[in-house]
Amino acid sequence: MKFPTNRKNRLFREAGYTLFEIMLVLGIISVLVGSAIYMLAGNIDVAKEQRVGSDIEAISMQLRTYEMLNYRMPSTEQGLEALVSQPATEPRPRRWKQLMKELPLDPWGNEYVYRNPGKGGSGFDIYSLGPDGKESDDDSGKN
Repeated sequence: MKFPTNRKNRLFREAGYTLFEIMLVLGIISVLVGSAIYMLAGNIDVAKEQRVGSDIEAISMQLRTYEMLNYRMPSTEQGLEALVSQPATEPRPRRWKQLMKELPLDPWGNEYVYRNPGKGGSGFDIYSLGPDGKESDDDSGKN
């Protein structure tokens, strides 16, 4: 079957997408991506809080191991550094062992705060200063 030349040329011209159609599709995709990014923005803060919790659990487990080996926790002055390098101050540990290669930083780039004895007078406290990096009531991991 032969098509007349006019009809053949018209079909050929209508076969592709116009610039307007392509720009419309790109616009719709960009709106969808932008709204997805906006919706996921709050999840970053939640992830940081969860990381603080898991870091504190990992450090606490190593502190309990330190206590089992040395019959006491590191003092506040010795700090969490006692898990990485042998303390030079009293009370010196009897059977010190390196329990961590390096101390993790909180998600905002600050060191975790360690206190022994803790705020309640017993046990120990570990927490992050949070995004502001200052001691306040909104610090992460405080009980």
